[in-house]
Amino acid sequence: MNSANDDLSLAVLIDADNVPYSNVKGMMEEIARYGTPSIKRIYGDWTKPTVSGWKNVLLENAITPIQQYSYTTGKNATDSAMIIDAMDILYAGNTDGFCIISSDSDFTRLAIRLREASKKVFGFGEKKTPGAFKAACDKFIYLEIISAPSPKLDNSDDDSSPANNSKQNSVEKIDKNVVSIISSSITDLADENGWAFLGEVGSLIMKKQPDFDSRNYGYAKLTPLIRYIDKFEIDERESGQRNGKLIYIRNKKSDKTG
Repeated sequence: MNSANDDLSLAVLIDADNVPYSNVKGMMEEIARYGTPSIKRIYGDWTKPTVSGWKNVLLENAITPIQQYSYTTGKNATDSAMIIDAMDILYAGNTDGFCIISSDSDFTRLAIRLREASKKVFGFGEKKTPGAFKAACDKFIYLEIISAPSPKLDNSDDDSSPANNSKQNSVEKIDKNVVSIISSSITDLADENGWAFLGEVGSLIMKKQPDFDSRNYGYAKLTPLIRYIDKFEIDERESGQRNGKLIYIRNKKSDKTG
């Protein structure tokens, strides 16, 4: 597998029954952050009048619609078709990772199997997505934050807490669990002086909790979220590159117990 996300060749598989077409443009922009979508397919029963709004979206984003009839009432044939195609793509060996777009727990075992084959798995779904599917992915991104207003880069000029901003109902509360996972990750990576490189901290948090994302709490990046919480020290160090800085963080002495 390629080491850099920018080089990843991704298969994008979308469950049309679980994703509003209004999310697709933002979703494809989000996927571009993790790699290049070499395969883009969406599954659904396109004979139904309820999917008529998809046509222009699919054309604009070059997504191939896969027809899947609902053979039996109560059975989700779309899920089965996606799983079969995913395994075919896996065995073809032409991709480095998969983007599975659905809020359905039926894809949990698929995500686990793909990761067993050393493929990156990025999940996309609504916040109602069962925890088992989210945990089975390398990273899980909520559709709500893709369609929400742009999160803040910093809060220096804004007295309102993103956790209490009623205008952004997609923003979650920054509770003790958020602080705890950041604090414990710093401790796991800290040097003898307690400092840990922020990039490594972010990667470790993602491994512990795949659906962690600073945008869930109203911040576009992890650094402003760390500043807002105000339980960590931040040290910006010169990287040796033009205009480049390395950010290190550590738990404040009074908060080491987390």
